[in-house]
Amino acid sequence: MLPPSVEQDAGAVAVLLDDLFSAMDSPARRLTDAMRYATMNGGKRMRAALVMASFRLAAAHSPNNGGTIDLGDESGALRVAAAVECFHAYSLVHDDLPAMDDAATRRGAPSCHLAFDEATAILAGDALQTLAFELLASPETHPDGSVRAKLALALAQASGGAGMAGGQMLDLQAESEILSLEEIRVMQMMKTGALIQFSAVAGGIHGGADPALSTALVEYSRNLGLAFQIADDCLDYAGHAEDLGKPAGQDAARGKGSFVALMGLDEARGAAEHLIEEACSAITSWGVHSKPLAEIARFAISRRS
Repeated sequence: MLPPSVEQDAGAVAVLLDDLFSAMDSPARRLTDAMRYATMNGGKRMRAALVMASFRLAAAHSPNNGGTIDLGDESGALRVAAAVECFHAYSLVHDDLPAMDDAATRRGAPSCHLAFDEATAILAGDALQTLAFELLASPETHPDGSVRAKLALALAQASGGAGMAGGQMLDLQAESEILSLEEIRVMQMMKTGALIQFSAVAGGIHGGADPALSTALVEYSRNLGLAFQIADDCLDYAGHAEDLGKPAGQDAARGKGSFVALMGLDEARGAAEHLIEEACSAITSWGVHSKPLAEIARFAISRRS
């Protein structure tokens, strides 16, 4: 079950995304429709919730606001959260393509390339990626240009050759290579963990986190990202397609190594639980405002999809 804070933030981000797509002034309606389809077809929006929770934590401890949160103005942080959701949707659209994982369903519905066509899906992913950077670079997101630059730089670093794209390349190579546990850890920290880490760090950047909190958010999200992927491996191994919203057992069918394959199901679950405890420990000294991040972390390994 989703924590209440995640559900509330997911709803707020969904409204903003819907408004953004409705306001798009482009004659390429099919492209806009595909972008909306890929982004608005459900999903937990955990990454968006991470942005908002870390933003509130940082704002509560920022020396610029006396330790109080301006609950009346979260519009800029919501735009960062929307950017993360656009970027995540882009990655899933491309991940499902025949040249990648060749997945027929996503979140219980036809994958974007089947609902539209491959060319449209590729372009939709491209446009969602650029929309993410457009949101981060907009003055509406934050009045301080240096903050906007930090956000854009952090997303670029999380998504390039040393981040998500590089991790996806290693994932494709893993279909024909036998990887060690350490190699799988590195691959998944890049492919999945980098965007999760960006989500937490980005909220901190927007909320004015000091160096100590920024370091804690990095440690928290690094452990969370790895635990999230281990939980995904466990679901792929032991889950059901109707719960997952996509075919189960895909990694094993494609010959990919996984944490479960190398560690066993029980040991993998134990490792994920340990990582979540490490994640929560990294932020516990920041008091009550760290609770939503801890709730998100525990949800990440208890989910069924």
